[in-house]
Amino acid sequence: MDNTAQQLEELRDKLIADPDVILEDTDLMRALVAANEAQMGSNIIDLRGIAMERLEARLDRLEDTHRSVIAAAYENLAGTNQVHRAILRMLDPAEFENFLRDLDGDVAEILGVDCVRLVLESVQNENDPAVKRLGDVLNVAEPGFIETYLTDGKRSTSRQVTLRQIKPDSGAIYGEAFDWIRSEAALKLDFGNGRLPGMLVMGSEDPHHFKPNQGTDLLTFFAGVFERAMRRWLS
Repeated sequence: MDNTAQQLEELRDKLIADPDVILEDTDLMRALVAANEAQMGSNIIDLRGIAMERLEARLDRLEDTHRSVIAAAYENLAGTNQVHRAILRMLDPAEFENFLRDLDGDVAEILGVDCVRLVLESVQNENDPAVKRLGDVLNVAEPGFIETYLTDGKRSTSRQVTLRQIKPDSGAIYGEAFDWIRSEAALKLDFGNGRLPGMLVMGSEDPHHFKPNQGTDLLTFFAGVFERAMRRWLS
């Protein structure tokens, strides 16, 4: 008994010297409040207990918000690094054919998409040997095709970046891949005065990879870099 009493006395002294040990322990504080309420009986309302419950609920909400903000920050940072690496890889090739082929190769892999297609409006026949040599990456369309594609034929103005969940009804853009594409990011391209527009399309078999409510800042930046790179080749 003497040993137990001595241990309790030592514990009491430690708690008096450092009360934060109790105050920072949520479970211990909750047990103390419950014991206090039990002593007071059911006819007395403990406003301190109610206040503590509200503070705990508020703290839980703040912690959830804090975790969400941190997760979003990490996701944004990862996305930024991903786009930067894709841009650097895109600017590596010294020849136009390699530049286009890399879009559906290393660049698509870095961006985490299943395919990349470039659509250029032109009066040139898509059966031209120079076009066919570039394979599925490059698609030549008649003037007005891009605006119609981005707006689904509606009388509206398209945005620079369009994110949507889609099941293509033809292989006009994706070729044989159209059967399993379920979401896409379509980037409208401006190649300068006197030139017809273009469109860079990124397709994914994951229907949730691109959704309309996602941010478009990074893809807008990517589109701006791609436009400038294409202007060099076109000139």
